[in-house]
This record gives sequence, structure tokens and C-alpha cells, in this order.
Amino acid sequence: MTGSDVRTAVLAALATLLGALALSPVFTTGAWFPPVLAVVAAVLAGGLLLRRAGARLTQDSAVPRVLGVLGPLLVPVGQLLLVACVLTAAFAPDGAVAGLIPTPESLTRLAGVFADGTAEIREQATPALPLTGLLALTTLFVGLVAVLVDLVAVVGRQAAAAGVGLLVLFCVPVGTVTGGIGLLALGAPAAGFAVLLWADQRRALGESAAERLSGGSGPAVRVGFVALSAGVVLGGLVPVLPEGSFTTGLGGGGDATGTALDPAAELRGQLTLPEAIELLRLDSSVADPGYLRAVALDEYDAAEGWSLSNLDGEVSIAEDSVLAPLPGRQQTRPVTADVEVLQHDDRFLPVPSSPLSVRFGDEDADGWRFDAATGTVFGRDVTSAGLAYRVIATEPRPSPELLSRAAPLLQGNRLQERFTALPEMDPSIGELTARLTQGAATPYEAVRRIQAYLSDRANGFVYSLSTAPGTSGDDLVDFLRLKRGYCEQYAGAMAVLVRQAGMPARVALGYTPGEVQEDGTRLITSDDAHAWVEVFFRGLGWVPFDPTPIAADRQVPLPWSPRPSAETENEITPALPVPSAAPRAPLPGMDRLAEGTPEAGAQAQAASLRPLLITLGLLVVAAGVLSSPAALRALQRRRRLATPGATGPWDELTATAADLGLHVHPSWTPRRVADVLSLAVTRGRGGASATASVEAVRGLARAEEAASYGRPGSGAAVPGLRETLRTARRGLVATQPWPVRVRALVWPASLVEGARAKLARRPWNVPGRRP
Repeated sequence: MTGSDVRTAVLAALATLLGALALSPVFTTGAWFPPVLAVVAAVLAGGLLLRRAGARLTQDSAVPRVLGVLGPLLVPVGQLLLVACVLTAAFAPDGAVAGLIPTPESLTRLAGVFADGTAEIREQATPALPLTGLLALTTLFVGLVAVLVDLVAVVGRQAAAAGVGLLVLFCVPVGTVTGGIGLLALGAPAAGFAVLLWADQRRALGESAAERLSGGSGPAVRVGFVALSAGVVLGGLVPVLPEGSFTTGLGGGGDATGTALDPAAELRGQLTLPEAIELLRLDSSVADPGYLRAVALDEYDAAEGWSLSNLDGEVSIAEDSVLAPLPGRQQTRPVTADVEVLQHDDRFLPVPSSPLSVRFGDEDADGWRFDAATGTVFGRDVTSAGLAYRVIATEPRPSPELLSRAAPLLQGNRLQERFTALPEMDPSIGELTARLTQGAATPYEAVRRIQAYLSDRANGFVYSLSTAPGTSGDDLVDFLRLKRGYCEQYAGAMAVLVRQAGMPARVALGYTPGEVQEDGTRLITSDDAHAWVEVFFRGLGWVPFDPTPIAADRQVPLPWSPRPSAETENEITPALPVPSAAPRAPLPGMDRLAEGTPEAGAQAQAASLRPLLITLGLLVVAAGVLSSPAALRALQRRRRLATPGATGPWDELTATAADLGLHVHPSWTPRRVADVLSLAVTRGRGGASATASVEAVRGLARAEEAASYGRPGSGAAVPGLRETLRTARRGLVATQPWPVRVRALVWPASLVEGARAKLARRPWNVPGRRP
């Protein structure tokens, strides 16, 4: 193992780390980097140690030749084993030897972590939470890239070609992040490519400082600078996926027939009135149960409305931990709810507020997870269909006096920042918020004023199954101006106004408790789907408020936020006509839900196939990039053989020798080159064909000598040069073991050397000249 190999390996590892920095905008924090750093360091250390050991073994004449040939191929195998050790130590130490060496038990655990990671990809949008499964997959991905870059740069001696690995890393943010990805993600991979170019130049030009300064490092640095500048300037023009996510797997689990909730709430649209579908049967320990809460929406976009952000699926409800306890200052009441699923089929499980535990009897609960930030119980590859479960919860029951004493959250509080985030809003919304909350002495008073404004019919708001077509281009502005809509609009509008007033708020989706049956249970149908608001109070937690002016028999009793009107009924206003230029598909529920627009079967199938198609597309692109050198080399060979005369076949013979690693100096005469190649053929494993191959090599040399030094046109008269070349190449290829032949096919050295020679002849590489 030479000093050049050591330097190239170190530079390849550095380039991989720089390329991995492209993943920075993919995650919300930098927790992904330590395991990535560990796996790249393991690949580097393993490669150096294994190659050093291999070099000492091959110096022993007693070592079989086959071991010397297979040695370079065993190095990446050893590196992959070290990658497995890093993954075991970081993510599945239980059952491993010393928490490091994989065992069947630890590998099974690691496979489970990878399975969680694939599910988390479906659940996450970028920037993603650094969940364990995602970090494990990221570490494995970067580890494989590190092995590939090391293999191509050190064994293949094509450090520049190893830049393909950095391109693979760069494709992750480009394909998943919406908008800009930042200077670091653009510049770091370009800098890594410059490092690989520098390593390539140093290996090719040797250790002489004069050589490096005159023709080696200078071009590499210039090319690297151009690549870095192009990445910074042109990176913003690279198209990105509009989803800004790994996939779009946050939808409901049903079949768009009203048996599932869509985790989104637009501030426009209309609802139809299909026949009610029986979803759940509820047996509660209290006579007046609250909402059955399915999911909370925590992100608002002026164009798309409310949506669900990333779900933290680290906690399984099968564990014995308490899920969502309320703070000690909060006044609560215990609730036990037995739920029997009828036709409900969703990945979001309806539960009372603040669940402490969920039990499924004989059913396996491991597939159900809990997101503490939004209080959501959701399934991982499972749905609620056919379930029966018991929930123990503590519903919040605060008094107005207790809420009035709640102080605002401190600035810089993470919860405050997350649940008050808003995009740039129309000035009229800010003016309305300021007018409603002016003079409010406490956060609770400000919330009550906003709710009263929306729910009091004296202010002109009307419950309707559709929003009227607006003209402002902002759905929230249109709703507040036209004052008609159903629960999505009311809850979404109140949550925005509360956030703008400086208090954490989110939109909750779920069901009102339904109608009481003869046996005392409650029947919940699709007509009971509803949306309301939850506001966070310091020391008390999340407290529900409902601004929608629905009928009294459907209202959930909330003593801390009584309705300003004493009316018992609210007439449902018929849906307004929707402009024919922009029709909206009918939704399956009655009023109350963020049901979203059901996708057609073909659209749903296309959405489910999108991740597969993207993956296949990336694989095709990667395969095309990897095979392009071989394709260019084949095209070059065809062009040479199409040229009449001896020069083309001779150039192809010397190029083949270069591809196979046989040293042929450009200054040698054809006869000396023939002597060197003939000696290589004779010492090789050509067998009986070696004599024919040697004669073919010498015949090509004689033809080249005649063409170069003889009378003009003398080389063109030699017949059968193509067949002679085929025999000569066959003999040269037979002298090398199969790994060398594969490398010559995939990464032909002559092609790279030719490109380097052309680059060196450019005007900017000539001393004293400017381009």
C-alpha cells in the first residue's frame, strides 16, 4: 500500500463527509451527523488497515496468487462489516457482543429499526424529525456511499469518477426539499468534488512539487472552484418536488367514503349530504363525554389551509408509559371509553382528550404510535378497521377563574414558537385581531373574544355547507368577509387569529360524541365528524374551544367557553353555487369535518406509485452515469476502427493496455511497445493462443511503423488489421485477472487519461497564456 493510496483514501473520506452535508436541510436538527461521521470514519479506518495487512501478506512469496488478486475485493467486504458494526452499536446494541459485534438477535432488532425507518419516510415531510429509523437508514445510506467512493478512488484509481457518489447524496435534498436548500447543501458537495479532483491529479502526476504546481493541482483547483460557483449560482434553478417530502403517506386509511378523516382543513369548499355511515359505538364512563379526538393540525399555509406536520413515531402505545398527562395545576376528570369500531377505517385512532393509555385486548398494539407534540394516536401500516379498544384519559375541565390566572408563555419557548408560526398574512387579518383583543387583560380573555366574534350570530356569521366564492385570493380573508362556512372554516379561522394574538393554537379533527342509544351507548356516524380549536395555556396544557355555531344537541359542553347565544337550533343554510370554472369534488361527510377532497382511484394509485417511480428513476439515472464511461469507450473504439490505416488499430491496442494497467509510455516506439506487450502476453495465462496474440501485437507494431516512418499510405495497404487487433486484445485481456478486466470495462483508464491530456492542452494550462 503506497503513500498515494493512503492520501487518496483520506481525501475520499473527507469528500464523502462534505457530500453528506447536503443532507443538512433534510432534517430539523443536526442529530443525523454524529452517526454519519462514525460510519465514514469506520470505512476509512477499515480500508487503511485491511490494505496495509494485504500489502504485507502479498510480500510473502508463499501466499497464493489468488489471495493477492482477491485482496482488493475483500477490502470493501470488510468495510461493509464495519458499517454493520457501527449501525449495531448506534441503533441495536441489545443482543450484540459487547454492544458492537452483530449477532442474529441484534441483526433482527436492526432490521426492525430499518422497517420503522421506511415507515417514517412515509410519515415525514422535510425537514424531517431525526427519528431513530430515519437516522439508521441515513447512516446506512452514507456508509454505502463511503464504501463506493473509497472503492472507485483507491482501488479503481479514478478519484474524479467517485464524484458520482456525491451526486447521489446531493439528489436527496434536491428531490425532497421544497424551495431553497441553503448554501451549505450546495457548496459542500462541490467542495468534496474538488477534493476528489485534487486527489486524482496528485495520483496521476506523482509527488514532485514542480509537477503538482505546473500541471496538477492548479487545474483541479480551478475546476473545483468552477463547480462550487456553479453549485451556488445555479443551484436555485434546480427543479424540486412540489411535495417537499419523502412521500405523501399522511392521509387517512379509509377509502374516501366518509370512514376516515383527511388530515387537512381548507378554508374554502363545499360539502354534500350523503347518507350517514355508522362509524363507532362509544360506551363512556361519563354521561356527557367530550370530543373523540383523531388528529391535530399544526401547520398553516395561506394557500392550502391547515395541515399535519411530521409525526414522531418513536413511542408505541404498547409500552406502559403514560401517553399525554395534563399538568398538575389543571382541573381534570377521569374518563374511561370503550370504543367498538363499526365501519370506521382510518390510520388515526379517535380517543378522548389527553389519553393516558390505549388497550386493544387480544390485538397487537405495537403498530399504533403516539405523537406527543400533537396528541395523535396513529397507525403504522395498520388501521382502525375491526378494532375494539379501551381508552383511559383525563379530560381538561378548567374553570374560567383558573384560565384567567394563566400567564403568557415566555418568549423563546419551543412550543410557543412552533404553535404560533404563521406565514405572511393579509393586513386586514392583523387589524381584525388587534381590534378583537384590544384591552384584553389575559390570554384567556383574548381567546374568548375571538371565539365570541365567530360564534355569535349577531356578528353575521352563518353556518353553511359551503363558502361563497371570494375575490381576494386569500381564503381566510374571503371567509371573514363573507361570514359563511362550516366547521373547517370556523376552526381554521379562529386558530389563525389566536396565533396572531400570540397564543399557541392548533386545529383538532375528530367526532362529537353522537346520539345516545337505548342501551346507553352512543352511536357515532359520519355526520358527527367535526373540527374545533385547541389553545395552550401555561401550566394547564391544551384546552378545547369550539367557534362553530352548530345545533345545540350536537355541541360538546365546554363550561369555560359558553356560547354567547341561547338559541337551541341553528338553521343549516343551503350550499351556495360554486363557479363552474373551478368545480370542487363533493366530500363525504356532513358539515363537520375536514374531510378533504377524495382522490379518484387512478389518482390514489398514482400517488402510491410515485415513490417507486422516483426511486426507479434515480436508479436509472445512476445506472446511466455509471455505465457512461464504458459506453464512451465503446464509441471511441468504433470510431478508431472506422478510420482507414494502421493508426486507429494501434491507438486502440495501446488504449486497451492502459485500461488493463499495463504501462506503455507515449514516447516509446511501436517496436518497444510491442516488446513490452508481447512479454506481458507470454507471462500471462493465454496458453496456446499466446503465440498468435504475440504475433498479432508485433504485426500491428510493424503496420504502425510503416504508417509513421514509411512512404505515405504504406500503412493503409495492410489487410486484416481489425482481425489482428481482435487477436491482440484477446491475448492482452487474458493476461489479467477478472477484477482487473471488470475495472477496465467499467472505468477505462485510457478514457480518463485522454480527457486529462486534452484538458492540459487548453490555453489556460499553458504558462504565460490567458484564455
